[in-house]
Amino acid sequence: MTTSDAAVALSDSAARQGSRWRLQLSAGYLAIPMLVFLAYFFFYPAIGLLFSSIQTQNSKGIIGPPFTLAHYARLIDVDLYARVFWNTLRISVITSLLATVLAYPVALVMVKSRPMVTRIITLIVIAPLIVSVVVRGYGWQLILTNGPKGMLNWILMTLHIVDAPVAILYTEKAVIIGSLHVFFPMMVLPLASALGKIDPNLEDAARMLGAPWWKVFLRVTLPLSMPGFVAGFTLVFSLTAGSFVIPAILGGASAIMLGNLIEQQIFVVSDWPRWSWSALSSR
Repeated sequence: MTTSDAAVALSDSAARQGSRWRLQLSAGYLAIPMLVFLAYFFFYPAIGLLFSSIQTQNSKGIIGPPFTLAHYARLIDVDLYARVFWNTLRISVITSLLATVLAYPVALVMVKSRPMVTRIITLIVIAPLIVSVVVRGYGWQLILTNGPKGMLNWILMTLHIVDAPVAILYTEKAVIIGSLHVFFPMMVLPLASALGKIDPNLEDAARMLGAPWWKVFLRVTLPLSMPGFVAGFTLVFSLTAGSFVIPAILGGASAIMLGNLIEQQIFVVSDWPRWSWSALSSR
């Protein structure tokens, strides 16, 4: 290759790199409106809440100096706040684990079935999202009512499975059931997307080598579906931890979660500095 040919090749490479850079820069301009929207309507209020959490509220309700970190230490010092925090963490983890166990079979059927079956199951999974969370919460309240008139108790007593009504409503179990119903699609859809990207030849090869179905799932399907599992688990956990409606309707006073405690302390007690950091975390 002559010197002139090398110079031409170098010039073409620089031109392609410059064109690629201009394309990426022009694509970045498209994100500016959304970045401005998020900066004003999300980051600015979040920073305001974070700043309020280190300030003090005087007797007149005015928030300002002196600055303090006592509001953060109060979460550990006060037994009520610590108990609500751990209740929220426990309910969120249990709901996420149950959603994972139930979502894998549904997602596998969605991916491996015929197109018509896949469309029907997808519709069944997504359809509850059309109904308001409040309506679904009161629906579960009717089902789980702690008396012989509750639908669940009526069925159990009619079938002679139990002799007396079972107390489920206004407990952590009721909150888990309601949260699982509300946030279950958030686990199924990411899992189905991840499972759909797995090459079927990998599972077929494992079966041909003598692996039983459970080992194929543990050694091939589960590791390759980890991106969907992580996305779904994160969604269900975060949405359950920050939920307010379901714990308020189904949990009552015996299963208070962090969102309910924040609402009480901010709007009833008007203690903004002490709970601004909690409101920020629930966002």
